This record gives sequence, structure tokens and C-alpha cells, in this order.
Amino acid sequence: MEYVCELKNISKRFHTINNETKAIEDLSFKVKKGEIVSIVGPSGSGKSTVLSLLAGLEEPSEGEVTVNTNSIGFMFQKDQLYEWRNIYKNCLIGLEIKHMDTEENKNKVLEMLKKYGLYNFRNHYPSQLSGGMRQRAALVRTLAIEPDLLLLDEPFSALDYQTRLSVGNEVGEILRKEKITTVLVTHDIPEAVSMSDRVIVFTERPAKIKSEYDINFKECQGERTPMKCRNTLEFGEYFRQIWRDLDVEKE
Repeated sequence: MEYVCELKNISKRFHTINNETKAIEDLSFKVKKGEIVSIVGPSGSGKSTVLSLLAGLEEPSEGEVTVNTNSIGFMFQKDQLYEWRNIYKNCLIGLEIKHMDTEENKNKVLEMLKKYGLYNFRNHYPSQLSGGMRQRAALVRTLAIEPDLLLLDEPFSALDYQTRLSVGNEVGEILRKEKITTVLVTHDIPEAVSMSDRVIVFTERPAKIKSEYDINFKECQGERTPMKCRNTLEFGEYFRQIWRDLDVEKE
């Protein structure tokens, strides 16, 4: 089995002048190539810290982080689009930073804009687009560098509920069709269940793995989309199990 990344016996502590906060304690898991894994857990339980460790933005206090690629895409809660650049030029930023802005790659960006319904808005500025369209543009910008590992930190949380459902469904379809290895951090259990192959549930800080679920939808054979998964009996059962795990943490 080919793994794109692995956390092995990871602990992470943050220090201030007055005290020490342990965010993660003895955490281990692997992510297979092409797998979509969601992490859910209480607020402040170290979920985003895990993404920072995988991206190399943080170093573990103990343990080992292995990422078998140098091509990592990171998508944050806010779309981080530059208001003074049009949508097409926003989508080229990653390529420019990596000195990959060849004509071939620029044409690939144009094709993605067509594919994801943004081509006619390529010369518009972010302020002229809806929240969902902005988030799709941020995804195109991230995918333009062809990442082997995609890290998503609450990427839809700034959207209203209806837009969040629509964009989440679109992004879920894209990730599955492109077979992009993905780690998604979210507070939204339905989002995690409908989009993922596996859901990892964290405990309160310091984070450990409380439970783990392989997500299989027998009712969604063939073309699986987040929206189709939400309309199955299996979806409700996964939701109840994960909700119970998280609710126990509050007791």
C-alpha cells in the first residue's frame, strides 16, 4: 500500500512565557494515495496543527512526520484571493511562485476555469464574484500546481449554508474524479462523512484519536457525490456514531 503521508507518535507543545500547552499527544495515522480523509474534533483540539505539521509549517515536539512528496497544496478558511488581480491572474500565483508559469501550465489553468464554470469570469475581480465562485477560484489556484497532497482547513466555513452545500458537493466531485490525496479539517460532521473515505475523530486537547471510521456507501455505487451520499440511510448512521463520539467529550 502506497502512503502519501504518515504521522507517527506525534506530540506537539506550544510554549509561552508563562506556560506550556500540549496540543497533540502520541498521535499516529497514515493517508493512502488517492484517499480523502477528514479530521473532526472539538474546537482547539489540534486539528489545524496537524495540517501545519504535514505542510512543514510546524515541527513536532516528539515523533516523526513523513510526507512522500514535495508537491503540497494548502487551502485555508478564507480564499486569500488578491483583490487587485483578476481571477485568471489569481489562479496563476502558485505557478508564478514555483516558477512553473509556462504557457502549457497557463493553458491548463484556462481549461480548469472552463471545467469549473469560471472561464467567463476570468477577467473579473474577486469582489465581483459570489463566495462560492471565489472558493472555486481558490481551488483552481491550488490545483494548478498539481499537488500530490491537498490540505483543506475549514475551506467552506465562511460560506452560507446553501452555498456551502453546493460548493462542498462540487469540490468533493473534483477531488474524487482527480483522485487527489486530501486531508480535510472540518467541524461539520455531514461534510466530513459525505466527502470522505475515512473520518478520524479527535479527543479534546491534547488531541488523540478517539475513533476512526471507514466510510462506505453501498447505496452510492458508481458515481459517488457528496450530495448523493447525504441522501442515504448509511449517512445517517455514520452521523449518529460520530456525533455520539463528540458529544461524549462534552460530558
